Amino acid sequence: MKGLILSGGKGTRLRPLTHTSAKQLIPVANKPILFYGLEAMREAEITRVGIIVADTKEEIISHVGDGSAWGLEVTYIDQSEPLGLAHAVLTAEDYLKDDDLFVMYLGDNIIKEGFKSLVDEFLQNRPNAQILLAHVHDPERFGVAELSNGRVVRLIEKPQVPPSGLALVGVYMFDHNIFTAAKSIKPSARGELEITDAIQFLIDEGYVVDPHVINGWWKDTGKLEDLLEANRILLDDLETRIDGSVDERSRIIGKVIVEKEATVVNSTIRGPAIIGEGSIIENAYVGPFTSVYYNSLISHSEIEHSMVLENVKLCNIPVRIEDSLLGKNVEIIKSDAKPKAYRFMLGDNSMVGLV
Repeated sequence: MKGLILSGGKGTRLRPLTHTSAKQLIPVANKPILFYGLEAMREAEITRVGIIVADTKEEIISHVGDGSAWGLEVTYIDQSEPLGLAHAVLTAEDYLKDDDLFVMYLGDNIIKEGFKSLVDEFLQNRPNAQILLAHVHDPERFGVAELSNGRVVRLIEKPQVPPSGLALVGVYMFDHNIFTAAKSIKPSARGELEITDAIQFLIDEGYVVDPHVINGWWKDTGKLEDLLEANRILLDDLETRIDGSVDERSRIIGKVIVEKEATVVNSTIRGPAIIGEGSIIENAYVGPFTSVYYNSLISHSEIEHSMVLENVKLCNIPVRIEDSLLGKNVEIIKSDAKPKAYRFMLGDNSMVGLV
């Protein structure tokens, strides 16, 4: 059984971060999102994994390499354009066709408990497809399933009027019949080959599609609020570990990780929080549910419930920063220079709130 991870999307909802970086590599609780999928594959004893890549291919390769860090054998599969999940399946057909079964995982999703038990269930029952479903409050954002007597009868992609609150989770299990299904459908109004249409083809043709409603925590990290929630949930599982330097004037409260070569000086860190390798926190406050990635500086400033990526400088900010995502190499610095003014250099689709 092989795995297929999709990492070729453009991440338009997370711009401007994703103008220059892969959304699957945004660090949640200081770990790139994609790594959670790789760990889940290994936990499920799936060691041969294909990764669909596109414009951000080189960045994905630089972080994942050959997969040996996870005990995996990784193969990269180029997708010419992001033309839908079913198109991704067809793109990977040559890689997958020698194995009758495979798991497809969307690289910007996180399933906290992984999916080993669900793979075991799939291997035991051997349906033609198994889909994972979760109850959500905004099903119109997702593919939605309608069930009758525990069976899947209809799937709709991002419906304006959802027939249920059951959304498709970003993990799918298929046998070889999915290739026939993907070749039998036409592009949707969005111009994409929808995986929901391919699965609906299987249902209509009498193939067995098993639903599994998960009760654990799952998140599609496609929007800022989703990233912050994922960060909050995963940070809450931390156990305190101080590998860096914390001086006697600083306070560590709650579950906090200070990575090696990180420095905390005359500051308060209130967990759950994580301070990444090489970062410096001085004369500052880092509040709950905040992750600071590597080589960043927070000085004479306060921040909480936020994500700080690598090489960020946050200095002399007079008000607390909350509910924010600061992309890599961002600098927010208060200057005493005259005349006083706000000075910005912002990418497309940036958002700034001022007080």
